[in-house]
Parts: sequence; structure tokens; C-alpha cells
Amino acid sequence: MSRGRDDGTVTAFVVVVAAAFVMFGGLILDAGGALADKTSAMGVAQEAARAGAQQLDLTAFRSTGAVRLLPDQAVTAARAYLTQAGANGTATVVDNTVTVTVTVTHHNQLLGIVGLDTLIVTGTGSAHPAPPAAGVAP
Repeated sequence: MSRGRDDGTVTAFVVVVAAAFVMFGGLILDAGGALADKTSAMGVAQEAARAGAQQLDLTAFRSTGAVRLLPDQAVTAARAYLTQAGANGTATVVDNTVTVTVTVTHHNQLLGIVGLDTLIVTGTGSAHPAPPAAGVAP
């Protein structure tokens, strides 16, 4: 009994299925890692924004009761928090709100096999100064 032209077709099928399993596993493993990195970046960004939102213009508060940020000091405090946390990001102040964006490079484990070595993820956090508690005089 001769085998003929079907020699090797099972081998090709196994190679394709194995590659699909590696890619599927890579999506699960590496996407999960990237999601964890994004969650961490969001936490750091939120904390940096809170650090910036503590930089209040006390002179304006004492004279008028207005709760305003000192924009330059707020950005500096947020960046200092990022440096202390070992994170890369940006900080801005717009309309009395500090916004921080943290960028993280996730190094893939399995998707690197197919040429996708890294994923860039970002996390953003914002904060603004809260008005004083009741009973606090300016």
C-alpha cells in the first residue's frame, strides 16, 4: 500500500496548530501582564496627581477663601512623586486639576516569538484640591 501525496500533511497541520497555541498563550500571558502594568501605572499616576493637588495657594485661600493650585509647584510635586516611584510620565495643570500620565513599557514573554517584543501601556490619574472641611476659617 503506497502513501502517495498525503505524506507530511499531518506535520504541517501540527505546526500550524502549535503556532496558534503559542500565539493564544502569548495573548493570555502578555496581555495579562500588560493589564497588570496598566493598573500599576494608573495607581502611580493617581498618587502623583494627589501629591500635586496638595500644592495650594494659601495666600488666596486666607484672603478670599478660594481653593486654588499653584500650577508650577503642583507639576513639580507630581514629577517628584514620579521620580521617587521610578516611573516615567508627564504632569499638567489645567483648570485647577492636576493630570498625570504614566507610560510603562511591558516586555512580552511569548509574543516576542512572533516579533512583538514590547507593549506600551499608559495610566492616567487626575486630582483637584478639595474645599476645606466645614468649620475651617480662611
